[in-house]
Amino acid sequence: MSSPDPELAGSELAGNWTLQPGLSFLNHGSFGACPRPVLDLQQQLRAELEEQPVEFFVRRLPDRLDAARERLADFLGADPEDLVVVPNATAGVNTVLRSLLAASASEPTWEAGDELLTTDHAYNACRNALEFVARGAGARVRVATVPFPLEDPQQVVDTVLGAVTERTRLVLLDHITSPTGLVFPLEQLVRALDARGIDTLVDGAHAPGMLDLDLDALGAAYYTGNCHKWPCAPKGAAFLHVRRDRQDGIEPLSISHGANVRRAGRSRFHDAFDWTGTDDPTAFLCVPKALETVAALVPGGWPEVRRRNRELALAARRHLCAALEVGEPSPESMIGSLAAVPLPDRPQEEASAGALYTSALQQKLLQEHHIEVPIVPWPAPPHRLVRISAQLYNTEEQYRHLARALVEELSEEAGSVEGR
Repeated sequence: MSSPDPELAGSELAGNWTLQPGLSFLNHGSFGACPRPVLDLQQQLRAELEEQPVEFFVRRLPDRLDAARERLADFLGADPEDLVVVPNATAGVNTVLRSLLAASASEPTWEAGDELLTTDHAYNACRNALEFVARGAGARVRVATVPFPLEDPQQVVDTVLGAVTERTRLVLLDHITSPTGLVFPLEQLVRALDARGIDTLVDGAHAPGMLDLDLDALGAAYYTGNCHKWPCAPKGAAFLHVRRDRQDGIEPLSISHGANVRRAGRSRFHDAFDWTGTDDPTAFLCVPKALETVAALVPGGWPEVRRRNRELALAARRHLCAALEVGEPSPESMIGSLAAVPLPDRPQEEASAGALYTSALQQKLLQEHHIEVPIVPWPAPPHRLVRISAQLYNTEEQYRHLARALVEELSEEAGSVEGR
């Protein structure tokens, strides 16, 4: 294994994070990375919690939770009354789907033969949740095959709407697709589906901090997103936004005291979700600090953070496409701070590495070149993509390094295949 190159360690802002020295970390999108000041605050909150747990949970937490929710709601363009805390976007998707399944037991929300629609770019975990509730309701999952590469976002709209039938009851859409890094034309889709009387459940795992969100204007029935990815909060901080007219019947995955206890000045929706049992709430309480910390890293705050990350992602994609001699697989208008580029098929690749994939190529990039980047088996092996993330701690040289490493490893891989 070669020694790490200090010039590839990251930008001048990298010291604000605790990432491993010498590593080209090009995978912020999977789990995020939390800046030092935010981690420091979380440690302080945890120490306070352990000093007097009853004081922390019973007397201090409710108001602190409200304050953090209000700050996040402002960042998301939402009313805090429509926002509840969940540990991650997958839990948010499950919360809505399981609630709707439970409602179907007493009311005809879904019936045998109804369809729940999604796309082939959906996150595997959420697709599994959709299949689970469909089986429970006697419904079926219908999958719209969105082309990739593609030339125009209208192809997404046409494909999704073309898969809608008179039996479609709910559409699960990614705002930003996990495997392919595409920003879907969500506003157009939500409006078109709403006009047909069909609710949309949005998996917005990557959108907060990457896009300038206005959830009230979007108007989706259900929207869930992570704060640990692009807002850089600690792991375990996420939200579920439910439109006011859809909040009745949406219950947390853990039914707790809020089912029959009401607090003055708070809604049934908040009562149900704000206390679902003892856990560590410090991740969500750190969301305001994370938003403040990242905004302060560059002049111009969050608009400049989003602009820099997007420009870096586009530059990275150009370097990769040039090195791999492939065309850019989507228009620039569909890129935020994630981007995916197709790789040559690998017939001998492992048949399935699951959602948390660790392909042989991904391991070689890490072990031989000190690059952490996902190689995504999509839409299914032997097809695959390389997906890069762009965060303030990254540099353009890191992606040039990735491009050189991919050319080297793919050439070696092709040679080994031909020699068999």
